[in-house]
Amino acid sequence: MYTVKEVAKLLGLTEHTVRYYTDKGLVPNLKRDKNNNRLFSDENINFLIGAKNLKKCGMSVDDIKYYVDLCLEGDSTIQERYEIIRKQKEAALAQLEEAKLRAEFMINKEKHYRDIMNQVIPDDTNPAKWQKNKMPIVH
Repeated sequence: MYTVKEVAKLLGLTEHTVRYYTDKGLVPNLKRDKNNNRLFSDENINFLIGAKNLKKCGMSVDDIKYYVDLCLEGDSTIQERYEIIRKQKEAALAQLEEAKLRAEFMINKEKHYRDIMNQVIPDDTNPAKWQKNKMPIVH
């Protein structure tokens, strides 16, 4: 059995996060000692690892709780769990595309600034210098 502090260190989580996840029901069948301190089994740690990974993938705590509940129901929920993971994958791929667009914007912006510094083009990046009705093209 492990304490909150030990589990937090083992999983690279804060003690607050470990407590929060247990309070939200993401760790089923959690035991407590005579002083009401949480005690974690290897199975409890597995649920925390799963919650940590799903959270890193952008899943909300409420959705993780629902997923945990489905896991506890057993194999009859595999299709539904699959759908949750598939939808989360689609959301992650959409976020990846958005991140690619942001990165492309910043690459172009960096080049634009290099051109200004190398005096290839005039500085059009300072809004204080923009003339009314003559905003520059967004780079």
